[in-house]
Amino acid sequence: MVVVLVMVMVMFQLSHATIYKVGDSVGWTITGNVDYKQWAATKNFQVGDIIIFEYDSRLHDVNRVNHAMYRACNISAPFATFTTGNDLINITTRGHHYFLCGVPGHCQLGLKVDINVIPTSEMSQPSSFKPPSSYIPALSSLAPSPNNADSFKGKLVDLTTLIISYFVYSI
Repeated sequence: MVVVLVMVMVMFQLSHATIYKVGDSVGWTITGNVDYKQWAATKNFQVGDIIIFEYDSRLHDVNRVNHAMYRACNISAPFATFTTGNDLINITTRGHHYFLCGVPGHCQLGLKVDINVIPTSEMSQPSSFKPPSSYIPALSSLAPSPNNADSFKGKLVDLTTLIISYFVYSI
């Protein structure tokens, strides 16, 4: 019962959030020719949104830093370092949230992003819940049938991972 209650509370809170995958389909990489500054400029980030960094953890990482460190590509004292390759970060405050790759040379090649969360009153449109289909399955697909019981388990694991990560990686 407690698990169901927690899931309902998380889903209610998520219903007011947007999930953004940094770099969209390309993800967090230096090989995808992504302009992360331009990518972020096209988004209306709000408190409660979830930012997903998806990357090859053998080649990259994600470091949350201050503005000076971001500008200088300096990771000497990051606020946080993420290394899973599938990092979900809940945005809990307004303002700038600076992230960069700590692998030598990657930040200088553009692997950094400024997530600017502005007050709702400054936005042209309110955020709506638009999760990537690969992260949250449609509710109709959650009901298992005899032919897709294994598929159902995988989707439940994805949903559980999202919920747990929401609490673990909140900033």
